[in-house]
Amino acid sequence: MAIRIVRLGSPRARDEGLRLGTVRRPPRGVAKSQLTARDFYDVWVPEAAPSEALLKVAKQTGDDPARWKAFVRRYRSEMKRPEAARLLDLLAALSHRTNLAVGCYCADEAHCHRSVLRELLEERGAAIQ
Repeated sequence: MAIRIVRLGSPRARDEGLRLGTVRRPPRGVAKSQLTARDFYDVWVPEAAPSEALLKVAKQTGDDPARWKAFVRRYRSEMKRPEAARLLDLLAALSHRTNLAVGCYCADEAHCHRSVLRELLEERGAAIQ
């Protein structure tokens, strides 16, 4: 049992389990009835995504390491809120009982909040695949 970190819209892995969309907004132009069939997500979990304001910052980071570091610091701070921390604890606990996938649309995980989400889950003892 484990959590897989994925790009939403990519083909599902065998036995991937429930796919969670940790994004602020659903994909544009995709009907709700098609989200699962088109490999986006089964359940939308915007509480694990950066805030709208922080998403704007993320889009401006480019290749600037200092800006990326500032984004990471602010996202980690947002994820310390009690409701976000409880969600991370829940996902970490579930990772030992069932397969899950969490993801975002970004092509490059290294410059995406899901790389930080991976770290946050690992810090909580989640089984990561």
